[in-house]
Amino acid sequence: MLGPPYNHTMETPGTFFLVGIPGLQSSHLWLAISLSVMYTITLLGNTLIATVIWVDSTLQEPMYCFLCVLAAVDIVMASSVVPKMVSIFSSGDSSITFNACFTQMYFVHAATAVESGLLLAMAFDRYVAICKPLHYKRILTPQVMLGMSVTITIRAIIFMTPLSWMVSHLPFCGSSVVLHSYCEHIAVAKLACADPMPSSLYSLTGSSIMVGSDVFFITASYNLILQAVFGLSSKNAQLKALSTCGSHVAVMALYYLPGMASIYVAWLGKDIVPLHTQVLLADLYVIIPPTLNPIIYGLRTEQIRKRTRSLLMHCLFDHFSRGS
Repeated sequence: MLGPPYNHTMETPGTFFLVGIPGLQSSHLWLAISLSVMYTITLLGNTLIATVIWVDSTLQEPMYCFLCVLAAVDIVMASSVVPKMVSIFSSGDSSITFNACFTQMYFVHAATAVESGLLLAMAFDRYVAICKPLHYKRILTPQVMLGMSVTITIRAIIFMTPLSWMVSHLPFCGSSVVLHSYCEHIAVAKLACADPMPSSLYSLTGSSIMVGSDVFFITASYNLILQAVFGLSSKNAQLKALSTCGSHVAVMALYYLPGMASIYVAWLGKDIVPLHTQVLLADLYVIIPPTLNPIIYGLRTEQIRKRTRSLLMHCLFDHFSRGS
């Protein structure tokens, strides 16, 4: 039997209040400093990576183009939540409007969905480069890359739009205090006067299908890659191929392990894992990968390392030349 209808506009709070990390208020200042440093690294590192790839004509291969898009997505994901988190931890400014809350929710979760798709595309790129090197440019044409990027974006929009709509149309007639440091959808849905189970179940099912299928195809790609690598006669060629793939594997581990742990702990371990641990895990999930991705790719990818050093030296030389 359907419940009584409710007036959404009358039961929508104008403002939510984010508490940060419950139980760790005494550490908020240190968290603000740490997040500020990590966010600065995220902005500088990813901007530098994207700029180097964008301006250098020798870095126009599909792998670097996907990496440039990944850098942009990392900036969007971190910028969706970190500035507000720093404001909460440093000054106690915990208020966020209803519309801003759901805008933040949409962008951070959509960015994570896009990033998962990009990691799959990058795994496919490595598969073609190592297993079918003679057909690399014929398979990964600019049109194919554009199609993959558009498909990844549309998939994220299709996943996030119903979830955002379901949560935003719940009746909020009680507390407006969100026990989280950003507008994570489960934390917000818990404040509703109606049953949040449909949106939570949709989120869990959708995330499991999307991430599960991505991980499956990524694993299949790297299984074929390893078979091809160990079939090479040259040890140097083997080491070079493994080194190239090592960066991608490290980034995938940084993304998928804390991400899936955060999702399933919030769903299955909410009565076992302390709340502050759940929130801290979710926070690390949206800031650690964007911070470390440019460092990993910058250090482990020789071409990017050389081009970055060259660009920085060129900028410093121009600066000192003008100064003198």
